[in-house]
Amino acid sequence: MPTRITFVVDNPVDVQAFENTYENVLNTARTLPGLQRLESARVWPKEDGTPTPAHRTLDLYFGGYQDASAAVTTAPAGELFQLLVSTGTPFTALFSDVEE
Repeated sequence: MPTRITFVVDNPVDVQAFENTYENVLNTARTLPGLQRLESARVWPKEDGTPTPAHRTLDLYFGGYQDASAAVTTAPAGELFQLLVSTGTPFTALFSDVEE
């Protein structure tokens, strides 16, 4: 069963500074061994213009749990986490089975 690692990134204090670093995040994520697909999305604000609890999502798809687990032990994964941490913006990472 395919496995997805999802990063849910909170709203940054400085959106432009975050976005400047985010391109490096994407480029690094693309180097993860076993990565089959990457989806990045920017979260829309609420209808009244106020922010939602998240600014971005990043979904990384792997062939299965073992592949995803192996990928996060590599140097590129360490660099990916360091880049995200360096933005100063909190994030959550989730592993999940892709059912459909």
